[in-house]
Amino acid sequence: MKISTCHRSAKLAAFFLVISLVSAFAQQTQTDSLKILPADSLTAIKPDTALKPPSVLIDTIRYRFIGDGNFTRGNVNRTLVVLRAELTFSGPVINIATNPRFTYGKQNGILAERDSYTDLFVDVFKKHRTYAFGLGAIETSNLRKIDFRLMTGAGIGYRVVKNKTNDLSLTNAILYENTDFREIATVTTIRNSFRIKGKHSFMQDKLRINHLTFLQPALNDLSNFRWNTILSVELPINKWITFRTSFENSYESVVEATRKRNDSRITFGVAIGNK
Repeated sequence: MKISTCHRSAKLAAFFLVISLVSAFAQQTQTDSLKILPADSLTAIKPDTALKPPSVLIDTIRYRFIGDGNFTRGNVNRTLVVLRAELTFSGPVINIATNPRFTYGKQNGILAERDSYTDLFVDVFKKHRTYAFGLGAIETSNLRKIDFRLMTGAGIGYRVVKNKTNDLSLTNAILYENTDFREIATVTTIRNSFRIKGKHSFMQDKLRINHLTFLQPALNDLSNFRWNTILSVELPINKWITFRTSFENSYESVVEATRKRNDSRITFGVAIGNK
């Protein structure tokens, strides 16, 4: 009887010992799970919310719509209207810009100008000091008797300065050009195109001067040379509206027999947009 009682007591003691060991082990495991992970562990295990957001192609859109004109009445009746747009789509890597324009003019009731021009610039790493770009442009001109002109090419740009008051850049490109004239034979050539583009602000942005100049000699015929310059002076009224005057001069050495090589014009107008 005593042996049986002792045996039962031993079983109970062993049972309680096992329970105690299991309980201790559980408590130890729970305590370990509540410990703060070291910094390395937190760095290694990042939640999904810590992942970088996906990059975007375009994050900024800037635009301006410009209407310029010049009207005279008297011995010479002249009507000239120039409509322009400046559209820029910017992103971290690429910059897409287009500056289409349409010109319409009459002199003494006779159509003189009905010209159109559309371009497309795609800049890569435009925010860097040195960047690459590709371009394409199409043009028609009643003034110069051009039925259709196509230009396409690529080049390198260099940003000389960019701050709140000055933005000046230089670019150089190699262009393929094909021009269909109305009378003379089609001219196909390879050009070097050097461009100077600048925007300057004065008197706390109460006065702006913009300028754009292209110098474009043909590489296979040095007698074939073109340039174009646009200079504008702007007076901002507010964030959206700007009064402006513009001077434009263009020169082409290869023209129709009845056309002059050089043209100049002065216009006055207004610009609307956030650019």
